[in-house]
Amino acid sequence: MFFKVRGVTVDAPERLCFNHSVENAAYIALGSNLGDRELNLLRAVAEVGRLPDSRVTALSAFYETSPVGSVKQDAFYNAVLRLSTRLEPRSLLAHLLRIESEIFKRSRTIHQGPRRMDLDLLLYGDVSISEKDLIVPHPRLAERRFVLQPLGEIAPDLLHPVTGKTILELLSSLKSDETVVKL
Repeated sequence: MFFKVRGVTVDAPERLCFNHSVENAAYIALGSNLGDRELNLLRAVAEVGRLPDSRVTALSAFYETSPVGSVKQDAFYNAVLRLSTRLEPRSLLAHLLRIESEIFKRSRTIHQGPRRMDLDLLLYGDVSISEKDLIVPHPRLAERRFVLQPLGEIAPDLLHPVTGKTILELLSSLKSDETVVKL
């Protein structure tokens, strides 16, 4: 479908409506340790990329990581993506939870248990939100190598809005026995 605007023929009218000045950069962690972990991550990236008024603008490498917590389970594949979006944080979180439950059939029965897909909203612009069911930056972001390492790959100089430290500074000061291996 073509539109004529001020004498110019345009074949991609949606780009005329996309206001880059109101986009926000959101960083989302992806994790899977059930089924085909690599395929799960790829499918999750595709699903997040289909969100309204949003586009994936960066994706880290995939990492195999040791599970965190007391639940015995298989190793995870993890990654982080940057999403340029006009969605508000609460709406974005609702979409992420919908992808987990509808696409990946996640049920939250075991805390920190095995899952086909876990999508965590790590950062949203430079805002800090602390509400009952929405905390940004993610409360354990600075404690997890399996998040900091892929995040540092795509946004090393990004400032954590609460600590004021860059992602690389957080990563270099992290004391952790987690195993994180780039695939």
